[in-house]
Amino acid sequence: MPQRRKQEALNARLDHRSPLVFDTRELGRSPGALKRLSRSIEAPGDLGIEMIGVRKGATVELDLRLEAVMEGVLVTGTARAPLTGECVRCLEPLGRELEAEFHEMYPDADNRSRTAETGDDAEEEDTLLLEDDLFDLEPVLRDAVVLSLPLQPVCQEDCPGLCPECGARLADDPDHHHQEAVDIRWVALQGLAETVQDGEKDNTPRASGDDPQEK
Repeated sequence: MPQRRKQEALNARLDHRSPLVFDTRELGRSPGALKRLSRSIEAPGDLGIEMIGVRKGATVELDLRLEAVMEGVLVTGTARAPLTGECVRCLEPLGRELEAEFHEMYPDADNRSRTAETGDDAEEEDTLLLEDDLFDLEPVLRDAVVLSLPLQPVCQEDCPGLCPECGARLADDPDHHHQEAVDIRWVALQGLAETVQDGEKDNTPRASGDDPQEK
């Protein structure tokens, strides 16, 4: 119940001047009525994930299709926006275009009341609602954009990344390499082994007739 009241309070404060709040009054409520509209908006903050996303204030192009249905208004649309981020392998800046599709049902007040009468509180809490013929697209847009983003963005599929020793970008120098580092402890052991081998050679018994004194 508290969650439902919170949802209703949020919807009650919808501002028709907000770029992501849309008015459905011109659509009407006759099932099958359609309305198409386009709008350019500035991206809200946090429209992405850690490595890539839509920068706050970037232009987002929205193409929407509003359809009146028995339950309320079905919103289908596409969002296009520039992405900025960096490659997870070589950390080079990334720039590409995003196209995300979405659809969402916004029940009207009558259907919301019927849902409440059935006692299905969990379903109502998760439902975006029409409030005074207005609906807020921001939660839908945010989900659509984030779900469309690559979890591991790369500048190219075969990006070799960075050199683990010096941090050089390997794609810029395919022949980049370092001499194999030698552990000083192995150097000392190698020297000791060579000394032992030399001592063994000096102590090797000579064959008979090899000693000049025997002659």
